[in-house]
Amino acid sequence: MTKPTLARVTSDIAHALAGGLTDSATPASRKVLVVGGFLASGLRLAAGTVIGELGPRPTQRLVLWDFERCPHSRPVREALSILDLDVDVRPCPKGGTRFRPALEGRGVPRLEDPNTKDDLRGSTAIVRHLHAHYGVGRPPWFLTLTPVRVFTGLAARVLTGQRGAIVRPSRAPEKPLELWSFESSPYCRMVRAALCELELPYVLHNVAKGSPKREAFVARSGQMRVPYLVDPNTGAALFESYAIERYLEATYAA
Repeated sequence: MTKPTLARVTSDIAHALAGGLTDSATPASRKVLVVGGFLASGLRLAAGTVIGELGPRPTQRLVLWDFERCPHSRPVREALSILDLDVDVRPCPKGGTRFRPALEGRGVPRLEDPNTKDDLRGSTAIVRHLHAHYGVGRPPWFLTLTPVRVFTGLAARVLTGQRGAIVRPSRAPEKPLELWSFESSPYCRMVRAALCELELPYVLHNVAKGSPKREAFVARSGQMRVPYLVDPNTGAALFESYAIERYLEATYAA
């Protein structure tokens, strides 16, 4: 698949922002978060919007212990989006008990790669591993330079509010949910934040611009729009972040 041009990406971003702000059904408080989300992505140079050069594909899905609001977790998700990699996400909000014990007190992010038998801790080590095995060349500097990562990550956290920070009681699903997303989208981020708060495990299918997986996704969903959530436990399949969040609240919040 041909990578999109800068003009096309810019146009798509402007269209997405305008759509979120002009929708009369969207609460004003949510529109503020949409603007903050776009600004946060800008601070991170919109990393994860477009795929990079892809290397070999893993045969088994990676596993990520993730905290949506953590400035160290974000570059890992950006790298996964850039490299067009799917991953099993185990959300670890503050106060979480479902997946945090597996961190053994060492914090997020943690990545298990069953293809290489590696168990990695820390943003820089994980990003370098991903690019070494599934990309071409070295990772972008803004994914691994610690001062930049921490400063922009913390600033982004301020802009995107408290969603996804602290655990809320929930009913665990029998099977993991599935989310089609790409990292820089503020609409996808809102859904990931809801999944994180509720400690709901999910398969993250990254479909950034230029992804060769987009064709199969459109064949499945009927259109190229994200976020898109499929719940194998109920058979539900939903577009639109607000609708997905309301569904998660009604179905899994305790």
